[in-house]
Amino acid sequence: MSQINHPIEAVLFDLDGTILDTADDLGAALNHIMIKYNLPIVAAEKYRPIASDGALGLLRLGFGEKLGDYDYEELRAEFLAYYEHNIAEHTAVYEGLNKTLQTLENANIPWGIITNKPIGLTNTLLPFFSSLNNSAITLGGDSLEKRKPDPLPMFVACQELNVKSEHCIYVGDAPRDIEAGNAANMTTIVAGWGYIKDLKDCDSWQANLLAETTQELHQIIFGTDRTNNKQKQ
Repeated sequence: MSQINHPIEAVLFDLDGTILDTADDLGAALNHIMIKYNLPIVAAEKYRPIASDGALGLLRLGFGEKLGDYDYEELRAEFLAYYEHNIAEHTAVYEGLNKTLQTLENANIPWGIITNKPIGLTNTLLPFFSSLNNSAITLGGDSLEKRKPDPLPMFVACQELNVKSEHCIYVGDAPRDIEAGNAANMTTIVAGWGYIKDLKDCDSWQANLLAETTQELHQIIFGTDRTNNKQKQ
C-alpha cells in the first residue's frame, strides 16, 4: 500500500459517498417525486451510483428524456423540500470513519468538509452525527462563487485553516473531487467505499492514491510515523 511521505497539516473530505452514506435518503426523495408524477420508481442499485450527483443527476436518472417536459426548477424544489424534511432517516457515517476522525483530532490535525451539497442542507444534516461536530471548516456548493471541480474551495479551506495545500489531503468519490484537489496541489485519495460502481473507472481520474475501504484510508494516513508541526507545538 502506498503511503504519504510529507507532513499532513489537514485532511479534507467530500461528504456524500465519502463521510456519509446518504444514498437511500436521496433515493427516497427521488422516488417521492417519481410517485407524485406517476412514473416508475428507481431501484437502489440504479440511484446509488448517481447519489453524489445531487438533485440534477438523480432527476435526470428518474425522468430520462422526459425531464425536459417538466419545470425542472419546480421538480428540484420539490425534491429538495422532501429531502430536507427526511434528511437523516437512513443516512449513516461510513463504518470506520469515526475512528479516523477521532484519531486526527487526537493528533491535532484539523479535518473539514468540502461538498457540492448546498450549505443549508449540509448544515441541517451534520448535527445528526455527533462525530462530525468538530469539522474545522465546512464549505457547501453555494458557499463560494465557484465549487468543485474548481479548486477555489480548496484554497479557501487551506487559507482558513492556515495550512499549505501541498501538505493537505483531499478524499472524495467523484472525478470533480480529484480534479479540484489536484488543481490545488493536494494529495488526492479516491474513496473507494463510496458510490463508485467500478473502481477501474478511477484509473483516469489521476488521483494520487486509491483507498478501497475506510480501513485502508486510515492506514494510508496513519500507517507511518511522520513529523507534524502541530503535534510538536
